[in-house]
Amino acid sequence: MIIVFGGAFNPPTIAHKEIYYYVRQHIECKQFVYLPVSSLYTKRSLASNHHRLEMLKLMTKDLPRVKVSTMEFDDSDYLGTYHSLVRIQEQNPGEIVAFIIGADNLSKLPKWINIKGLLVEFKFIVINRHQTDIRQAIEDDQLLRNYHDSFITLPDFHIDVSSTDFRGTLDPGSVTREVYDYIMVNQLYRG
Repeated sequence: MIIVFGGAFNPPTIAHKEIYYYVRQHIECKQFVYLPVSSLYTKRSLASNHHRLEMLKLMTKDLPRVKVSTMEFDDSDYLGTYHSLVRIQEQNPGEIVAFIIGADNLSKLPKWINIKGLLVEFKFIVINRHQTDIRQAIEDDQLLRNYHDSFITLPDFHIDVSSTDFRGTLDPGSVTREVYDYIMVNQLYRG
């Protein structure tokens, strides 16, 4: 299985690293891909693609079977998760491709670009966030309940660290030492 973890990683936190370890404990994977979204995706305040890529490289440098993909950075427009996963699938024929999401994103999932294609062609690994009852959240949605087999649920992950919180506090305990040093040297997230 190729496991893809997409996100802004603005910055990558210890939770992003712990999710790697947690998923690898539960699911056999050939490769774990961190897929940072391009700044083309959103107008909210993101550190540059360059800085987010460098921080991800620092965070993942010692993790086996990890790739940090620049695929979405290299696109001239934001194409959506479906197109990224199709390209990853094409690079890994015969492998199952799974995309990690937090349980708190289940309510937004039906609005994703080409959601039916995503649910038919790929797997979703759903990680617990905010004590969500993952199975119930899937059952409660009219679209998602029709695709039970598309979900792999991992309800026992518990780390309450977020990039949003870090940007507000600059708490060094929320990121790895290397990432924190990088943020300080480059004066990121300071107003």
